[in-house]
Amino acid sequence: METEFETITYEQSKGVARIVLNRPSAFNAFTENMNKEIIKALKAASKDDEVRSIVITGEGKAFCAGEDLAGVDEDTNHADFLRNRYHPMMKAIKQTEKPIVAAVNGTAAGAGMSLALAADFRLVQPETKFVSAFMSIGLIPDSGFLYTLPRLIGYAKALEIAVLGKPITGEEAKELGLATEVIQSSEWEDGVAQFSEKLAAMPTQSISLVKRYMIDGMNSTFEDLLEKEAQAQRIAGQSHDHREGLQAFKEKRKPTFIGN
Repeated sequence: METEFETITYEQSKGVARIVLNRPSAFNAFTENMNKEIIKALKAASKDDEVRSIVITGEGKAFCAGEDLAGVDEDTNHADFLRNRYHPMMKAIKQTEKPIVAAVNGTAAGAGMSLALAADFRLVQPETKFVSAFMSIGLIPDSGFLYTLPRLIGYAKALEIAVLGKPITGEEAKELGLATEVIQSSEWEDGVAQFSEKLAAMPTQSISLVKRYMIDGMNSTFEDLLEKEAQAQRIAGQSHDHREGLQAFKEKRKPTFIGN
């Protein structure tokens, strides 16, 4: 299935929805319309029972160069700009229960880096570059950057990346724990497909519960998290996939999960 958009492409196959940022001549820089279309695509994927995992990637040589600065000037109210444009998109990513993979095929700069950070998993090429970029125009990292990055790699390194702006290569990202896998460019399409289809074949309801309560756990007491774990385990324990997993274990076969 394929849905028409202006600034992205969206298609669904083999349980995977692919959202491709599609402004390659502008290195897939964000526009207001692209922000809205990403939200629309995420909602479509969330409602589609055939979609079990989601991939966000870029067309051409870049993942996303951040905001298209042609739409920004000295009169821009940056607080309202973020509240109206980027906050809804980032919230939509975090509220999507299905696992999201950022397939970072090239440079992810500024808010493009924030987009990659917001995903659940990041696949990179050796040539991939993460660049904070905000300081070069006298701004601070935004779109969830300051929340997500220190939680992924720790405060000290996150501060260094945010302030100094040194590009992080794909290999360095893997060493820092920022990237899940490094895939060679010659194997990129197959590698991304294999990873996302593997996720789609997993018990994705359980993945959504892990996502929800792991984030909660960063801001909860240990005792509160234990109770939330118990509640989540009750939900998972009543699922078809739990029954299938147990039966497959007893029958010494590979389970077939359906996501509920």
